[in-house]
Amino acid sequence: MRKVVAAFNTTIDGNCDHTAGIADEELHQHYADLLDNAGVILYGRTTYQLMQYWQTLLKNPSGEKASDDFAKAIDKIPKIVFSHNLKNTDWETAEIATNPIEVVIKKLKQQTGKNIFIGSRSLIVQLMNLNLIDELQLCIQPVIAGKGLSLFENINDRTILKLKKTKNFVNGAIILYYEPTK
Repeated sequence: MRKVVAAFNTTIDGNCDHTAGIADEELHQHYADLLDNAGVILYGRTTYQLMQYWQTLLKNPSGEKASDDFAKAIDKIPKIVFSHNLKNTDWETAEIATNPIEVVIKKLKQQTGKNIFIGSRSLIVQLMNLNLIDELQLCIQPVIAGKGLSLFENINDRTILKLKKTKNFVNGAIILYYEPTK
């Protein structure tokens, strides 16, 4: 059975705004490798529209290997977008979900294949509240933002996590790999 993996960046103080962290070559390479080994990624509308930036690097590569590799990886992976406003995706490998997230997740989990990644704060919150996340990969950026949207705002219940492993980066970021103890 496929796992549902929530992979997300946050600052030390829990800010999950994409502009608050440190995007460097090592982190881009990590996420390119992660996507190369994933089966599908699910996005909400806002994050999906932010990720469309990477399409520009496919047409005009930056010359930075990790960034260009990430652009290729994000282009290649199938994407399911949850939105009430989008009518089309304008991305060949993306589709708009026609069922609620819990229905889509349960169907995807029963299929064979690589893991299901969640890349949007709103979807992570929904799936945490539904107890449908099998692994949480939190990349803690070495930044105190001081303000901003909290990743775990609106979580209904206390959730105890078990630390499975860690990964350190040269810039001081660390990824904590957790499993909910259910």
